[in-house]
Amino acid sequence: MNNRERMLKGLVYDPTAGDIMGDQQACNEIMYDYNATRPSEKQKRHEILKKLLGSMGKNTYIEPPLHANWGKNMHVGDDFYANFNLTLVDDADIYIGDNVMIGPNVVIATAGHPILPSLRKKGMQFNIPVFIGNNVWIGAGALVMPGVKIGDNSVIGAGSVVTRDIPENCVAYGNPCKPRRAIGEHDRQYYFRDRKIDFEIDD
Repeated sequence: MNNRERMLKGLVYDPTAGDIMGDQQACNEIMYDYNATRPSEKQKRHEILKKLLGSMGKNTYIEPPLHANWGKNMHVGDDFYANFNLTLVDDADIYIGDNVMIGPNVVIATAGHPILPSLRKKGMQFNIPVFIGNNVWIGAGALVMPGVKIGDNSVIGAGSVVTRDIPENCVAYGNPCKPRRAIGEHDRQYYFRDRKIDFEIDD
């Protein structure tokens, strides 16, 4: 099994191998072009994103600067929004559903390094995919770690460190991030603390 196959299977591998580094450099060149666009160049940004990302649905918007190891390992659904300084350590795939919002300074990491010092000394690495469901909101400064799955409709609080799976339909926060309560009738009445929604909810 060669180094690239080990990388794709989630096994420990050497990320500095020449063929891997060359492909990564090509992706980084495209990302540089994206981050160099002007705010008025929305169509240009869209076209560059189509080249950079592995797949994307309609109405994808990522506020520059975007930072990624690859870019092409990120797959997003429809109506995706990410605020500035999204960082993707996307050495494995990151799958994101529809209607997802990501706050500023969020990190989504698929890569890790072995605990054993002798392996880290050699620069060894492993990658495990991340899955984020539909209608998820990830607050500012959150960190999503390798192998995590976040269920549909859930909210990840700002500054959280997500090291384990989060079920659907809940508010989760903290370090480590844990489900704190279900999303329910209270949220149909209040949008923030004691502030009431002043219109009818039709869904």
